[in-house]
Amino acid sequence: MNLPELGAFLRTRRDRIRPGEVGLPHGPHRRVPGLRREEVTQLAGLSVDYYTELERGSAKNGVQPSAQTLAALARALRLNGDERDHLYHLAERPIPPSAHGASAHVRPALLGLLDRLSNTPARVITDLHETLVENDLALALLGRSPAHRGPAASFVYRWFTDPRAREMYPPEDHPHHSRVFVADLQAAAARRGRDAEVAKMVAVLRRRSQEFTALWDTHDVAVRRMDRKRIVHPLLVVIELDCYKLFSEDGRQRLLWFTAPPGSPGAEQLELLSVVGAQELGATEGMAPKRWSAAESGSQR
Repeated sequence: MNLPELGAFLRTRRDRIRPGEVGLPHGPHRRVPGLRREEVTQLAGLSVDYYTELERGSAKNGVQPSAQTLAALARALRLNGDERDHLYHLAERPIPPSAHGASAHVRPALLGLLDRLSNTPARVITDLHETLVENDLALALLGRSPAHRGPAASFVYRWFTDPRAREMYPPEDHPHHSRVFVADLQAAAARRGRDAEVAKMVAVLRRRSQEFTALWDTHDVAVRRMDRKRIVHPLLVVIELDCYKLFSEDGRQRLLWFTAPPGSPGAEQLELLSVVGAQELGATEGMAPKRWSAAESGSQR
């Protein structure tokens, strides 16, 4: 591992980003034009001490960045595809094999919009419903996404294979979500063509879920652009929100955000969430609610 080159590369990428580009205030007393180390670690979900060692290019404390750490840094530093691959080369880590999936490089336009959505829950996901990055309010509302790889990284996959994934929605809403998930997956499969990732997911789901098989065989197709959702939350009980989506040009990524009409119970609950979210956050996404602190949120934001 070329630690000195890795550290120098991180420093130069940090120096070129202006705070306003990532939704941070510039401030009157800033001594550097780019991001501070503390700001990079905030965006990437890393400790300041760990990131400092990376930038120094030191082998102290056995610094060995994982693939997940590299992906978080690539997102925080707004690396393009070539720069991201270079980062993996310097760290002597395998480059993610595809441009989509849970390790995908988030589209800059969607990431820029996400950075500006500080007052509403928002996240960027793939067309297979793999969470790539999300803001603090999304963490507070939906909880952390499990650190899975392969088909299990997809919330749609977990919806039909893990009963705990359904606990975030009231039981009477489950049939609606099942239909919408499958119709959306049909559209994604057609758009991707002969994609091995989708084919594997569909094959496994057909074996494991009779409900999925029955819905898949209807061949209903509907891209999920907007939906009304009732979400079970450990503090807010049930919160009813509108969920909107904005798609990347190729349709493989989407920014989704949650809002509610002014004066509605949902709007009041979102206001409460913004106050208590940093103190009492939700459970792992789609699993039994439990409380966890903002410091435990770790990656992805």
